[in-house]
Amino acid sequence: QVQVVESGGGLVQPGGSLRLSCVASGNIFTVYDMGWYRQTPGNRREFVASISVNGATNYVDAVKDRFTISRDNAKNTIYLQMNDVKPEDTAVYYCNARIMPRNLLEDTWWGQGTQVTVSS
Repeated sequence: QVQVVESGGGLVQPGGSLRLSCVASGNIFTVYDMGWYRQTPGNRREFVASISVNGATNYVDAVKDRFTISRDNAKNTIYLQMNDVKPEDTAVYYCNARIMPRNLLEDTWWGQGTQVTVSS
């Protein structure tokens, strides 16, 4: 069984910082690309950032120069360092991971989400 679990969300003031974590665990053979998405009520889930197993990164324009995605392959963990946050960053943040489990049935897993609220 494979699990993807996010943590680190919470309430932060505008201009502040927050770091999200996401761990993939279970019967895993290889973890490929991982990423962060976010969703607000009534809207579609949108891409935020992704990172390949080799460390190549991509960001949505709205978070470039403010957010940094990183990963620790030994721990099957990625992070999202959120700096200079804005009220429009308020959303539920979801982690996404492309995983090859030991049964060799590659698939994409999602975490349960972590709420980030930016407010004074």
